[in-house]
Amino acid sequence: MDRVSVTEIVPRMSEAVGTPAEGLELVGRVARLLNTGLAAEETLASVAEALRRGLGAATVQVWLREPNATTLRAITAPVAPGAPRTSRSFATLPEAEAGAIRLPLLHEGERLGVLEVTPVGLGPAAEALLPIMADVLAPFLASIELSEDLAYEVALRSREIEEQRRFITLVIDCLPVGLYVIDRDYRIQIWNRKREMGTQGLRRDEVVGRPVFEVLTRQDAHQLKEEFDDVFATGQVRQLDLQVAAGGGGEVKFYRISKIPMRQDGTTISHVITIGEDVSETHVGQQRILQSEKLAAIGQLAAGIMHEINNPLATIGACVAALEHRVADEMSGAGEAAAREYLEIIDKEVQRCESIVDGLLDFSRPKGKAKGPVSVSAILEDTLFLVKHHERFKQIEVHRDLAEGLPEVFANGEQLIQVFMAIMLNALDAMEGGGALTVRCGAGAVHPDEVEVDIEDTGVGMPRGELSKIFEPFYTTKPPGRGTGLGLSVCYGIVAEHGGRIEVDSHMGRGSVFRVYLPVHGKGAS
Repeated sequence: MDRVSVTEIVPRMSEAVGTPAEGLELVGRVARLLNTGLAAEETLASVAEALRRGLGAATVQVWLREPNATTLRAITAPVAPGAPRTSRSFATLPEAEAGAIRLPLLHEGERLGVLEVTPVGLGPAAEALLPIMADVLAPFLASIELSEDLAYEVALRSREIEEQRRFITLVIDCLPVGLYVIDRDYRIQIWNRKREMGTQGLRRDEVVGRPVFEVLTRQDAHQLKEEFDDVFATGQVRQLDLQVAAGGGGEVKFYRISKIPMRQDGTTISHVITIGEDVSETHVGQQRILQSEKLAAIGQLAAGIMHEINNPLATIGACVAALEHRVADEMSGAGEAAAREYLEIIDKEVQRCESIVDGLLDFSRPKGKAKGPVSVSAILEDTLFLVKHHERFKQIEVHRDLAEGLPEVFANGEQLIQVFMAIMLNALDAMEGGGALTVRCGAGAVHPDEVEVDIEDTGVGMPRGELSKIFEPFYTTKPPGRGTGLGLSVCYGIVAEHGGRIEVDSHMGRGSVFRVYLPVHGKGAS
């Protein structure tokens, strides 16, 4: 009512409705309705009805500007049952229709709506009260628009915040690492999808808000708390490597755990982010690199000592030959037989030393034997034919599963026979009391451009701690005198020289399986 003074209202109301008291009563009733705290449209409908009765009008409509500022929606009194809500273009108003009085609802120079009255039996005097009502309604409409604008802004910001939260959650869930966050009370605040799919398989809604020590029960709670306290106290990133048994099959996983301090207010460390990365493949690769480095070192050693050993062996061999002639000339009978027996022993031991040196030489400096396309299945058949003449071969069962039509590999057949024979003979040694030997050959399970050979036994198996050592030169699990420890080392070198790889899996009391992977001809073979 800023636009009309009180002294102006009374005479204008008197002219409009007969007495000032009646006009004041109507204005007071409208003011009370505007302050009931009801919903905006319900309030406007009540006001329209009060005006209709107070003015004796046929209809009263309050046109309210929509948020898009281009259309108006009508609040009408009386409202016909089931009547649809009226909506008109903002541009077509306030052009009054015949018999209707229409006033713009202005607030601070801005048109917020329109008040429309269709009087019955009222003369022009009603126009004296309608501007007052317009001045009363305009601020209310402004408050409605302000509330709607604020509600829209709050909804928009809330939607933006929710979308940003969902985006950040999606990013965290897409990370290929397990991630969780704890606060100062050691309670879990974030638990990403990788953690849900981890070895424990705990869902997010099962762990968020709980103390981390109740969730990660496989780790020592005291040690875990010390790790978190160290990060909270120092603000330094901490890393450690963890070895975890995965499943009941004896499989071991290697994880790199990183604990990262988080400062929510920019100064004080409020949270610790823990990231667990599965580095099992990297660990295996590093072990292979270390193994290759060891083999290279042994190869260099073998090359260096070759002449040093061969020279005395040659001297011993020459002396044996000379002694044989002297024995033949100077001895006879039992003495000659004993001397010849000793000479034969010396000669055999010299040959044994020479074979060890030759093995080291083959291992350290491959002789570049001729290669060509060969069938792995045929090589395995040839190897089994040779091994079957071994005495212990008759005590075991042999199962063949050799796929037909496999692509050829680019290799030296004799060297592959050497590899497969060494593995099979080791299997026979592991099954001295009998058992089963299974030889399989097929396309690579992981890489289809490889041929995979599996040689499996049902022997005594090997402890997991020994699996990383069996390809080291001179390492053997056999009793003294039963092996030199060079067989698998030479096999490793031959397979590597063919561009392939060799792996082993073993369980105590259940046996071992050696897997040899060779690239098919034309797919990386050298």
